[in-house]
Amino acid sequence: MELKKGEKLIFIIPLVPRTKKNSLQIVTTNNKIRVLPSKAYIQYEKDCMPYMPKPYNIDYKVNVKAVYYMPSKRRVDLCNLHEALCDILKHYDVVLDDNSHIIATMDGSCVKVDKAHPRTYVEITRIE
Repeated sequence: MELKKGEKLIFIIPLVPRTKKNSLQIVTTNNKIRVLPSKAYIQYEKDCMPYMPKPYNIDYKVNVKAVYYMPSKRRVDLCNLHEALCDILKHYDVVLDDNSHIIATMDGSCVKVDKAHPRTYVEITRIE
């Protein structure tokens, strides 16, 4: 399925947004040190699956607007939230890749607080 210019794909991930960089795991395998995401992030990535739209395999320029509704006013890095979301979009084939030739902009993204309903609102718009 392909988005037309200006057309939007909108969906909500009704989970507490997670970053990939917090609580990284350092693992040694065959005398090689590897850094892995936290168990909490790995579970979050799995829990996102039912909320992902059909595989679009987007391979054209898009803007990904994400509004992250956090459960508290605790500080969180917007960049780290974006990194996690982009990796999840790639993992579930919403986008073919998360490089700047596809996810060209992330305009309109921000962090807000909603203690009762933490979630991520995602709006993907085709641009040229």
